[in-house]
Amino acid sequence: MARAGLTSASVIAAGAELADEVGLDRLSMGLLAERLGVKSPSLYKHVNGLADLVHGIAVQAGHELSAALRDATQGRAGSDALYAAAQAFRAFVLKHPGQYAAGNNAPTNGPDDPLIAARGKVLESMKAVLRGYDLDPAQEIHALRMLRSVMHGFASLEADGGFQFATDIDESYAWLIEFADRSLRATAAQPAPSVQKL
Repeated sequence: MARAGLTSASVIAAGAELADEVGLDRLSMGLLAERLGVKSPSLYKHVNGLADLVHGIAVQAGHELSAALRDATQGRAGSDALYAAAQAFRAFVLKHPGQYAAGNNAPTNGPDDPLIAARGKVLESMKAVLRGYDLDPAQEIHALRMLRSVMHGFASLEADGGFQFATDIDESYAWLIEFADRSLRATAAQPAPSVQKL
């Protein structure tokens, strides 16, 4: 019998919390069972193994990140929305590094996978930020990839302790987002350029 009160949702939530504490790469069914005070086989009544657990954590992370972005940018547009989204994104990665890693790494399992919808909500939140820049539609995907690269790269490096210089990290992030903002505004003011493939 499974432990009373244990559900798939509570197991995934506990797994997400543990992944944030120890890192996604160190998460295991045994470690989670120990955290929950049960034997490892009990967990398999709620998740189908480690891959299923990580998948569930990824879905949770997608919903939570999209909600954080939505709440931060509500009622804002253009530069204000970008700065708010950037801060919310970075805060999520630093607070939930294990969940964020799961969200990036978990594979999808077919067209009806809830992970696709969860990731789609994050994408829609970022698209909403870009609407304030009035970009040519042909440039939207490039702008989305640029913003993801900028925010993901900086926050992931910071979470891994990758910045060693004495210069204030907050200042560097603000400088980076301001650079992205200027780039987006300059791009919107010009005709869509042809993009040279590298």
